[in-house]
Amino acid sequence: MERENNTVVTEFILLGLTQSQQAQLLVFVLVLVFYLIILPGNLLIILTIRSDPGLTAPLYFFLGNLAFLDASYSFIVAPRMLVDFLSEKKIISYRGCITQLFFLHFLGAGEMFLLVVMAFDRYMAICHPLRYSTVMSPRVCYALLLALWLGGFTHSIVQVALILHLPFCGPNQLDNFFCDVPQVIKLACTDTFVVELLMVSNSGLLTLLCFLGLLASYAVILYRVKGHTSEGKHKALSTCTTHIIIVFLMFGPAIFIYTRPFRAFPADKVVSLFHTVIFPLMNPVIYTFRNQEVKASMKRLLSHHMIC
Repeated sequence: MERENNTVVTEFILLGLTQSQQAQLLVFVLVLVFYLIILPGNLLIILTIRSDPGLTAPLYFFLGNLAFLDASYSFIVAPRMLVDFLSEKKIISYRGCITQLFFLHFLGAGEMFLLVVMAFDRYMAICHPLRYSTVMSPRVCYALLLALWLGGFTHSIVQVALILHLPFCGPNQLDNFFCDVPQVIKLACTDTFVVELLMVSNSGLLTLLCFLGLLASYAVILYRVKGHTSEGKHKALSTCTTHIIIVFLMFGPAIFIYTRPFRAFPADKVVSLFHTVIFPLMNPVIYTFRNQEVKASMKRLLSHHMIC
């Protein structure tokens, strides 16, 4: 294969989150416990929304997709990271690394676009309630869902295509616990300035623009909410506050990682841990705990199965 002629490196050695055995054991236990508790919660959210005929509004349709995306996203890094904690050598093949990188950006960008769609949904529901049912019809919701999946796929393909053209001839040690663009690019045996610039534009600039656009949209929504009745205002404020929390959890680490030149910082690995493992699993749970309808439906579902 042509790539094998240009690419001497066939595998990468992951240096991991930390070199301390005690710290690795502590993180392993914490992540495993968190994973085993929160992941079933995400799956329960999906099951609840799918099984309750009363949760058919676009908000719940997108929330179910958010839970699916976040659960899928957590599978990319967390299981392998837990296995690597117990391994002396943390090795990933070149193809495995590229595959992990592809799905990381595919699902990550898809979730980013989903949050934009959810902001648009709340804008229409709060600012244009009379047109809401017409604009956010089931057909439109499915079209938006397809668009965000295609957007995530396109974004990820660009990332992978740029990396596949880089020659890797050693060293092959990745200073992280998973494969991501900043660390992989550093190992290329060529000048990567132009590629880094393109990567920052593709990931960093896109993330920053979406983040600023979301903040602006929620500022408009909150301004319009002032004229609502006290009950409607409280519900709108609760929903928007939840969305804003998720936006900061999702975009804060991504902006820190992707909007700067690819230089290593001491906090990079910790930020990456929260960005790839912790926050994705928390997002749907935060939504659910602040949504009375989903909580009530979940309780009914659990009580029904316990009785049966």
